[in-house]
Amino acid sequence: MRAGWVTAAVLLCAAAGLAQRFFQFSHREQGPRPVFETKTEFHFVRLEYTDLPQYHRRFGYSSRSGSGNGWWMMDWPDADEHFTQGIQRLTRIHTGDPHHFSLTDKQLYDHPWIYATQVGWWALSDTETANLREYLLRGGFLVVDDFWGDEQYETFRRTMARVLPGEPIADIEETDSVMHVLYDIREKDRTIIPGTRHLRPGPNGTASAQYPPGAVPAWRAMTDGKKRMVVAVNFNTDVGDAWEYADAPEYPEAMTTLAYRYGINYIVYAMTH
Repeated sequence: MRAGWVTAAVLLCAAAGLAQRFFQFSHREQGPRPVFETKTEFHFVRLEYTDLPQYHRRFGYSSRSGSGNGWWMMDWPDADEHFTQGIQRLTRIHTGDPHHFSLTDKQLYDHPWIYATQVGWWALSDTETANLREYLLRGGFLVVDDFWGDEQYETFRRTMARVLPGEPIADIEETDSVMHVLYDIREKDRTIIPGTRHLRPGPNGTASAQYPPGAVPAWRAMTDGKKRMVVAVNFNTDVGDAWEYADAPEYPEAMTTLAYRYGINYIVYAMTH
């Protein structure tokens, strides 16, 4: 599937006389898969969900990664595994093997923190909506990531209006505790974290980024009735790619560092509030 996307992109650019070189990331070929413990205090949990029918994608991965259906799989499993290794190195949290659960799986309630990507293309059923609401109101924490532009944001906003009726989606202030619970994240750090699709080779092996027109990053949140943050919103930015390509020398190290700091702050906040 990825090869098909690259081929299509090259053909379109060549037809327009605007062909550009993309980085060739090779981290998937490097070394064995990491081994994690199975029962620990924290597991990275990726959320499975129903796609909008018109945008549904079937993802085919190599035997290294398995296979499956749906946008929820984007960056899986490398992002989950790399970030879990980062948590092990950078904190005292006892981490285990990453999981992925659907919103109808009762095991979801055993975990304080879940991650969902590409939420501009989800279409939660009434059952999924009700279960996500119950998860959040029981004290769970959701991080959403890698969705772009007004149309995708509106899809996400309408869904969350069903999940948490009457609760606004507000910008996270620099003074909010989630920005300082472990790492201090300042206003200057609120920059777009690029996906690999945004990167172009620059001089001397450096990378330059080209983003969709009008893309402005936003770091937002939703709270429950007690004003406790329960949803962290990474909009117009791709934290998952920064985790996924953490071992790729072509990906900007500073962006991986920032992505790890955001993710770990969210986890520590979720486990202490």
